[in-house]
Amino acid sequence: MSLLAWLNSPFKAYFLPIFIGVTTIISGNIANYLLKRSFRSAEHALEKHLKKHGGQYKERLAADRTKFVFMRRIVVIVIYVVGAILIISNIPSLKSFSYSLLAGAGVLAIIIGFATQKTLSNLVAGLMISISQPFRVGDRVKLKDEYGIIEDITLRHTVLKTWDNRRVIIPNSVINEEVINNYTFGDERILSTVEIGISYDSDIDLAKKIMSEEIRKHPLFIDNRTEADLLAGKDSVKVRVVGCDDFSIRLRGYYWTPNQPASLISRYELIESIKKRFDREGVEIPFPYRTIVYKKDMKKPKRVGKRKRKGA
Repeated sequence: MSLLAWLNSPFKAYFLPIFIGVTTIISGNIANYLLKRSFRSAEHALEKHLKKHGGQYKERLAADRTKFVFMRRIVVIVIYVVGAILIISNIPSLKSFSYSLLAGAGVLAIIIGFATQKTLSNLVAGLMISISQPFRVGDRVKLKDEYGIIEDITLRHTVLKTWDNRRVIIPNSVINEEVINNYTFGDERILSTVEIGISYDSDIDLAKKIMSEEIRKHPLFIDNRTEADLLAGKDSVKVRVVGCDDFSIRLRGYYWTPNQPASLISRYELIESIKKRFDREGVEIPFPYRTIVYKKDMKKPKRVGKRKRKGA
């Protein structure tokens, strides 16, 4: 078949849309690859500055990573949408259909709006999360009963990697309305606590001293006192009596750790070390006990009424 005959054939009408479709797919993948590669290079450069300058660039890196992930997906979607429009405009049968579609765009928009209400709310919520950034990729957060690291933020949902390596997929519209504890935003240091009970016969002052010493010896403990606190002679660790229960007196130690994981790890290790130290120092950790008295072993009460009648 000659070139002139092919140009006059009906296959010519479908060549351009197919070419546009293939070009759109290739362009989308190339744009996604180039954007990932360029940001990875910028991320490595920022990490080098992070080692030298500390937290200033750390906050910037987390914010830029979140914005990049969201904007990269928007760019790819725009490429595909433009390609789809070009394909439709170059197919004669679809072109006439698109004109009639535009004529009823108002009614169609209402129908699509009701049908995709949740999807659109997730998209809008994802956009608001990207702009306001209540959390970012890499942040440690707690949402309801789930604690983990924000692994990804898409247009529809957010991926939370939990401490036990699970992936929790949360729709953006849901996470946008929940109260989120962000342990990375701003200052990562956290005031940690360890609580333990002692018996009523134990020496409270000795127990408080042991808890303070064990907390200060822990490698994850940090001294958060300011210069004014040091001059005032304030303690870096505070141990207080927080309650008197049925069987024990509860003591609680307050101390600072670098972040939330360090707080959890130090609490578990301190409970063990304090318990061992209590055993060596003679401080008792009580357990619930009851004194049971059997009714048959009790002495029967004397009947005063009968004695009075006999004496009378």
